[in-house]
Amino acid sequence: MYVKICGLSEPEHVATAVRAGADAIGFVMTRSSRRVSPERAAELAALVPDHVLTVGVFRGEDPETVRAAALTSGVRAVQLHGNHPHGDFTALKDLGARLVRAVDAQADLRCGAYDEDLLIVDAPQAGSGLPWDWAAVRGRPSGHWMLAGGLTPANVSEAISAARPWGVDVSSGVESAPGVKDSGLIEDFLRAVRRTHG
Repeated sequence: MYVKICGLSEPEHVATAVRAGADAIGFVMTRSSRRVSPERAAELAALVPDHVLTVGVFRGEDPETVRAAALTSGVRAVQLHGNHPHGDFTALKDLGARLVRAVDAQADLRCGAYDEDLLIVDAPQAGSGLPWDWAAVRGRPSGHWMLAGGLTPANVSEAISAARPWGVDVSSGVESAPGVKDSGLIEDFLRAVRRTHG
């Protein structure tokens, strides 16, 4: 089970996520309480070993803005969240980074439909931290896709059983307050995933 821990902004939480076995770490470089500058993301990404994917998260920015931030930060993947047109992904193909498309369950759920490498299926209200009907997407997404939206250490096993994703993506579910990550919750989340789903 592939695990992405998103919205990290402090070195200690990056270190915890890596040590606990995260496969990918996300840095939010768009409007958010978790936002970090490309320069800060570069400092954090430098702490991440090569076997863990670093992901820059964007929502609504044009491809040139995304490109500049990705190059400054040195992230090895770019996530476009929301209703980005196919052309935005095409414009970033030459960046040499993996592309991640994050959408709600009403979108085209075929991984690769927009030339992306990974797909994230999020809650109808992305970033709300509220659980949603995970079972409703079971069998619909194809390829390498991650479930997101309202996941916590307490419910992630249930969510995986309901939706049967390839991976999971968490942000607010490992926070002690909005935008404030908690090392213990990061460890608990990864332990909960690995205990039941490998």
